Amino acid sequence: MHFNFDFTAVQVLWTLTFAAHLVLLVVLMGRERIRRFPWFTTGIVLVTLRLLTSRLLYGRLPQLTLSGIFIILADVTAVIALLVVLEMARRAFGRVSHRVWIAWILVLAFLGAVVLAKWGVWPAWESIAFDTPLARLGMMQLVAQKLGLLADVLTIALALLVVLFGRRYGAGWRSHVQQILIGLSTASLAQLAAQTIWQVITKTAAPHSMAEYERIMGLREKLFNANSVVYLLVLIWWIVCLWIDEPATAPAAVATAQQETPAAAELPPDSED
Repeated sequence: MHFNFDFTAVQVLWTLTFAAHLVLLVVLMGRERIRRFPWFTTGIVLVTLRLLTSRLLYGRLPQLTLSGIFIILADVTAVIALLVVLEMARRAFGRVSHRVWIAWILVLAFLGAVVLAKWGVWPAWESIAFDTPLARLGMMQLVAQKLGLLADVLTIALALLVVLFGRRYGAGWRSHVQQILIGLSTASLAQLAAQTIWQVITKTAAPHSMAEYERIMGLREKLFNANSVVYLLVLIWWIVCLWIDEPATAPAAVATAQQETPAAAELPPDSED
């Protein structure tokens, strides 16, 4: 018996990723994690919205309108990603002194500035314009790309700091902060790796026939599908980790039992008749 599935790899990955986002949102609400990680939750909601709009609006709106919606969502998502980095840093290192805070902020800002300056292509100053809708969308897309790159770099750097020093400040291996940052940094590394490999391919590849061009585009699809698989695994990691309570936030029954034990010990033994 043969089964015929009319679904492509992209469609299957989209469905699984969207379902994983919904499950993660249920976990964040059901386990009351939203109060502690509001910006992280907002970021998950925005990514879910982007997935949904890409499925519902693609091919149903004019190309310029559709591009404007996606670029605006990308800009907002990039800003939220930076706020998530700040939220995780405050949760992980909220007890350090202000002097240490300022020092590490300067270090990370310098690192981010160097990466932004060296990574990718910047447009010439004289070519920057806002006089047409296409020019404005182009600048908005550039802002989204650069802010997203900055968020990825800062996320990876912060995750490394938390892995190395987080245990000293209460953000050890089993803390939700470190677990979230491990997932964020893994997704950022996969994203940067996919972009780097594709840039190398586009610079070195010189197709001389349609078959070679189609082979290169097939590599692109496989590359970004692999990136999607990594992100899906990150979502599953978050679902499992955020469902489980941190060691410091064990169920209240344990604390109640510890309080009742001394009281029970003070009761006099039953007298024999």
